[in-house]
Amino acid sequence: MRLSVYIAKRYLFSKKTNNIINIITKVSISSVTIGALALIVVLSVFNGFEKLVLTLSNTIIPDIQISANEGKTFDAFTIPSDKIKKLNGVLYYSEVIEENALLQYKSKQFLATLKGVGGDYQKMTRLDTMIVQGKYLLKNENAYYAIVGQGIANNLSINPNDFLTPITVYIPKRGRSVSLDPTEAFNSENMLSSGIFSIQQEYDIKYVFVPIEFTRLLLDYKNEVTSIEIGLAPNAKKEEVQKQIQQLVGNQFKVKNRFQTQEILYKVIKSEKWAVFFILTFILLIATFNIIGSISMLIIDKKKDIETLSSMGADLKLIRRIFLMEGMLISFIGAISGLILGTIICLIQIKFGLLKIGAAGSFVINDYPVHIQLMDYVYVFFTVIIIGYFAAWYPVRQIKGKNL
Repeated sequence: MRLSVYIAKRYLFSKKTNNIINIITKVSISSVTIGALALIVVLSVFNGFEKLVLTLSNTIIPDIQISANEGKTFDAFTIPSDKIKKLNGVLYYSEVIEENALLQYKSKQFLATLKGVGGDYQKMTRLDTMIVQGKYLLKNENAYYAIVGQGIANNLSINPNDFLTPITVYIPKRGRSVSLDPTEAFNSENMLSSGIFSIQQEYDIKYVFVPIEFTRLLLDYKNEVTSIEIGLAPNAKKEEVQKQIQQLVGNQFKVKNRFQTQEILYKVIKSEKWAVFFILTFILLIATFNIIGSISMLIIDKKKDIETLSSMGADLKLIRRIFLMEGMLISFIGAISGLILGTIICLIQIKFGLLKIGAAGSFVINDYPVHIQLMDYVYVFFTVIIIGYFAAWYPVRQIKGKNL
């Protein structure tokens, strides 16, 4: 093995008889370098977007959510709240009611999801950090207030600084028979908007946050809730706490963690990342055709060397290994160079944010997010090496019967 590597290194760095072989070899290394660079940079950007999206969604997604297995609502007193709150790691406990509602502001109307939340909700989430206009206020001594998603606010042209024009909320009355007067089929209440939040489009166009007392008033609920949302301490053993809560509430309730409540989102993000990885890998595969050309030309150039080695007792296996090592060295140098250059580009983007997403203020961030993960380097390195191996193996196997 050492002999084949030594000779392969000599062939790689020494000047060839035909200068075109030197050029092809450099092109081969450059192609692999660019492919590895592109892979690590794109994967790091996807990691950045994944981290950003999950961080934003986690702003309003609880650590643990309790909901009924059957039916939409359940009595909040059927949940042993005192026992849950005493569990090690549990910090916050909030009752939640979600219901679709028709919003009217001046002459405009919009369908949204009204989310009534309890007192611990503000402490449990970071919704107050996502306010882009107005302030975080759900109620005071005199009135209830709504915090509206930016998508809904844009559709209704809501101004949180307008203290004269309320939002009218309509929700169908429970158990009401069909009436000729449509107004009798709905409960309605007025409330002012205190602020507008922006997380991501999925939530901005869907949610209006209000006090849970307001939703109970509209829905004629007493103790009913649609879910219980629980916030855990940062160092809490989440899986263990989830199991303990499940044991306390029984099988008639579903106890989901943050991943389970956003399972589709996690899967979509991962699938998109690996879809791009395989697309770039295919491009890298095409780029490695340069290695095939480089090794083929080198075999022709070193025909006399092959005959000399053969006459000195070198067998076919050793000769093939020499040229296979040549291809592997090209792949190795290209992979390491690409990873180093890719890391430099990622660090520059993290430090200086040179590549902008769009106009300033048009997105929640101005620069493309980048997050470097060690396992991506492992995947990219071995992908390049494996592709390089097969690219070198194809011309090497042709040595038999032609050069000996």
